[in-house]
Amino acid sequence: SASRSVVQEQTAQEALARSEVETTAVGVDQARVSEAREALLLSYTRITSDCDCRVTNKTAQRGDYVQPGQVLFSLVPDAPYVLANYRETELAPLRVGQQALVRVDALGGRILHAHVDSFQDGTGSRFALLPPQNATGNFIKVVQRVPVKIVFDELPRSGALLAPGMSVETEVFFAGQAHWLGLFE
Repeated sequence: SASRSVVQEQTAQEALARSEVETTAVGVDQARVSEAREALLLSYTRITSDCDCRVTNKTAQRGDYVQPGQVLFSLVPDAPYVLANYRETELAPLRVGQQALVRVDALGGRILHAHVDSFQDGTGSRFALLPPQNATGNFIKVVQRVPVKIVFDELPRSGALLAPGMSVETEVFFAGQAHWLGLFE
């Protein structure tokens, strides 16, 4: 009888020890999940860019708390380009890769060599913050503008300012001739 009670006591202690091991294993798993969550949250504090660029229009400072969707700064690519807003009626002869010249007002009218890089899939007004809502009874055809990305083949010497929003004129070569297509920002 005494040996039976010793066996029962040992069995109970073994069951308690197994239970403590399982509880500890669950605690370890919870700690791992918590560590992974904290690492994920920490990764959200680092902002990276997919291109070489400069930070401008910065509104946040180190240590500030920010909200989702809050604008912290703007990025300006190190390799400037032009988004020329061509009328849809001017697009027919344009092709990716065509040579272009860009006259930059800020550089004293200097002309830089460039080429057509791409066309936006949609008009500028379609992607505007407040797209027009022309809900009148009469249909009026309004010629839309489509942004065309023109990339510089050469850049001006170091220190020359090319910045977003500057006025330029573009000249695209097609059908063996150059055609000035107007002022664009």
